[in-house]
Amino acid sequence: MDILISGGSGFLGSAFSEAIIKRYQKDDKKVQITWLTRDSKQAHPNDIKMMTYDELVKSDKGFDVILNLAGAGIADKRWSDARKEQLLASRIKPTEALLDFIARSNSKPKLLVSGSAIGWYGPQGDKSLTESSGFNADFSHKLCDDWEQLALKATDYGVPVAIVRTGVVIHPKGGMVSKLLTPFKMGVGGQLGDGKQIMSWISRTDWVRAVIFIIEQHLSSQRQQVNSIDNTLTTANATPALVYNLTAPNPVTNHTFTKTLGAWLHRPTFFTLPAFLLKLMFGEMSTLLIDGQKVLPQALLDAGFEFEHTALEHALEQQG
Repeated sequence: MDILISGGSGFLGSAFSEAIIKRYQKDDKKVQITWLTRDSKQAHPNDIKMMTYDELVKSDKGFDVILNLAGAGIADKRWSDARKEQLLASRIKPTEALLDFIARSNSKPKLLVSGSAIGWYGPQGDKSLTESSGFNADFSHKLCDDWEQLALKATDYGVPVAIVRTGVVIHPKGGMVSKLLTPFKMGVGGQLGDGKQIMSWISRTDWVRAVIFIIEQHLSSQRQQVNSIDNTLTTANATPALVYNLTAPNPVTNHTFTKTLGAWLHRPTFFTLPAFLLKLMFGEMSTLLIDGQKVLPQALLDAGFEFEHTALEHALEQQG
């Protein structure tokens, strides 16, 4: 299997690459991973091939799967107008490059897996949200929806699309947890606001396993019929397009997350950052910290996927 990945060197792309190579080598199956990059000199593992965006324009190589993960971190900086433009461009431009490649390719990929986030649903408190749920409009929704709608254009060329809406990914070596380690280890970690907001999380291990599962299900004839919810996305033709929530089945409140992380690190969690202070510090971006989303992985569960980490403390312990 040949897989092209945009954002391959990132927190998720690198973990996916390592896992699928090990998996296929163990089963004596061939897999070749190619990272799409703007820097031809970027460091990379020896078993990973590199392709620049300039090379993509001229390439006639065929790939079985394209995994589209490129995008600047939504919570890395305050949302100024310039930052919002950067967040959108960092997702749109790589996706446009992939679509141009797909359009002129003589050997179309069998599947495009394109990233998104549970921010698509917008803030909805403690309401249970599955792939068939609607949204509340805000910047996070627009960012995700613009990215998704562009990726869905791959179906115009007969390429099936799987949109993966990712929750908070748990792993000490990256993402939210790594950013919290220092203050929590110093004993100044604490809950955000009233702590009642729901956090929909997934371990990085399960995120990787879920994406591999989705790919293998779509490339085989064994994909199960989804019964309890409709996770089909509307497109202009009959080419399949599905959405999956990549979250663990047991979301937690911010209070529970704070206490669990503190217990894992053996540190107190007495402090609280009030909502008004978070709004002053982060502006519009504070919605990511204050407003909860209870997003459930119904499509994955219906398709028969089994999570390794369904409890937050287990996810931290297993990956620590």
